[in-house]
Formats: sequence, C-alpha cells, structure tokens
Amino acid sequence: MAGFLANVTVAVHIFALMFIGFGGFLAWRWPKVIFVHVFFAAWGVLVNVFPWPCPLTAAENFFRHQQGLGDLPGGFNAYYLYDTVFPRSSLPLVAVIAMATVIISYVGTYQRWRHRHQDGDAPAHRVSMG
Repeated sequence: MAGFLANVTVAVHIFALMFIGFGGFLAWRWPKVIFVHVFFAAWGVLVNVFPWPCPLTAAENFFRHQQGLGDLPGGFNAYYLYDTVFPRSSLPLVAVIAMATVIISYVGTYQRWRHRHQDGDAPAHRVSMG
C-alpha cells in the first residue's frame, strides 16, 4: 500500500507543478482560480529558493520509508525532473521560461478581467452579425 501511496503522491506532485506553471491560464476562464494559483506559485518559489520543505516531497519520503527506501536523493525536482525531463544545465533557461509563462498568464488574466469589468460583466466574446 505504501508503494501505491508514494506513486499517488508523485502524480499529485506532477499535477501541482503543472498547475504552478499553467494554472494562471485557467483563470482566463475561471477568474477566481487566480487566488489559488498565486498561493501555489508563491509556495513553489519559496520551496525552491529557500530551504523550506515541500509537503508533497515529505509525504513521498514518508511512504518511501515505509517501503524501506530512503529519502528522494536531492528532492523531487532533482530525482524526477533534472536530467530526465530536461538537462540540469538548462535549469536557468527553464526557470526563465516558467516565469515568463506565469507572467503571460497573469497579464492575460488581468486583461480579461479588465475587459469584463469595462463591459459591465458582458460575455468575453461577442458575435457580430454585421
């Protein structure tokens, strides 16, 4: 059971990372999602910049210990992403792309929010027949 729960934790962690990267775009359709995304994005930055433990990594390590395994060597990102999904040497470029993606999603969210409020909460897309 611990192996299954460790795998579920990995899946949740991957979805959380995807939400950190692309969740701002969900706010284009569902504006209130931006508040959850800001929390996730801030948490993602904090656990990668400061020596704060990620609760998902801690959960996976707990389940790994129940299987007689040790902690993830180097943490989640180092174990699953670096040199697997992208080369470790490209980490600065990946960080810039990730930040640009989040910024673009926030600019788009703001533009859509502003457009909705200027039009008195009218639908974001209008169809013109003439």
